[in-house]
Amino acid sequence: MLLIVMAFQGYAATIPTIAAPWFRVDFHLDDPSMARVFAGFALSSFGALALARMADRVGRKRVMMWSAIAMPMGALGAWFAQNVVTFVACIIVVEAFLGAAVTCSVVMLAEILPVPRRADGQSWAGLASAVGGGLCVFLAPVFVRFGLSWRWMMAIPVAGLAILPQVVRALPESHRWQREAQGDERRRTHFYDIFVPLYRRRTVTLIVCSLLAAFSAEGVNSYSYFHAVTVTGLSPDFASALTIVGGGFGMLGFPIGAWAAERFGRVPTIVTCGAITSSVALAYFWGPPAHFGHPAFWLGASFLFMNATTNATLVASYAAITELLPTALRGTMMGWLALTSAFGALSAEATIATLSSATGGISVITGWLSLLGIPGAILFGMIIDETRGLSLETAAREAAFHER
Repeated sequence: MLLIVMAFQGYAATIPTIAAPWFRVDFHLDDPSMARVFAGFALSSFGALALARMADRVGRKRVMMWSAIAMPMGALGAWFAQNVVTFVACIIVVEAFLGAAVTCSVVMLAEILPVPRRADGQSWAGLASAVGGGLCVFLAPVFVRFGLSWRWMMAIPVAGLAILPQVVRALPESHRWQREAQGDERRRTHFYDIFVPLYRRRTVTLIVCSLLAAFSAEGVNSYSYFHAVTVTGLSPDFASALTIVGGGFGMLGFPIGAWAAERFGRVPTIVTCGAITSSVALAYFWGPPAHFGHPAFWLGASFLFMNATTNATLVASYAAITELLPTALRGTMMGWLALTSAFGALSAEATIATLSSATGGISVITGWLSLLGIPGAILFGMIIDETRGLSLETAAREAAFHER
């Protein structure tokens, strides 16, 4: 049931990126305006933080139920939006509840799976999300070929209103959260408790690394399809095929990331794969070289490796983050990181909007920003504790938290 929710989330989360070439035309947007639109999308993180905190207060399942109803309604509004302000507002609603659904799904996976399977569970969640996103990429040129508006991409999230509430209703509540809810600890926690001395070092490091990762990834995630179509000149059909093939093979990064996180540890996997991702992203956005005979091959290979290492990093990151904070703050930490990522995304989009013309376009400045993932990966490796093989109680220092 969690994987079904993640698949819907993956589809809906991909829509703004894949639809960018078309809503750019519909809403008459130039490069700086495009950056401001994507910056607007990032405002959803404030809602995601509030909802993540609610997941620790009222339960993971209840917040997922809210998301299962609100996401399709927001998608319906975006489908019929006639101006860019309304469209952005609706996408903000969709992405806020998407963030809440992802937070609850990731946290519940960590709380229900045994120690040796936690990273593996996060890899399955990533695969489900990627399959959903791949379906969106596949359908985009199909709609165009049949003369349908890009707005029809919203049809599947809207249809989720018919099944997602039933799916969520079938989920049991997290037993760990239920045990926590029976005590006094949950009522004494606050959204700022992640900064108590016991967790301050971990929290500050995670927030700084998340900020750098968002700076690095925002342009890469937002403009990869845009770069292939608008800058390199590939047709939408060809760019979609390249994205599907590269993204499909890139999904191997999920099981590889799970294996590496259990074999070598969460921290080494994040450091290695994070640094590689930034390097390959630079090659994607600054390539292919002039007069290169097969630009599609260059972009396809870069996109494949970029996706594989990104997915491996994601699996290890979810495994680590959910293990570093106690049950009463696990969702809250995810919400804080969503807010931090949004601030990084806003700053990245503002940087792109300001410097794109001066530096030679969106692709050039996106390449520069992608390099910020390297110091973030190094900082994570220097400070964050390894949690491989530890129970959630030991890794998160639950006993010390309740005794403080």
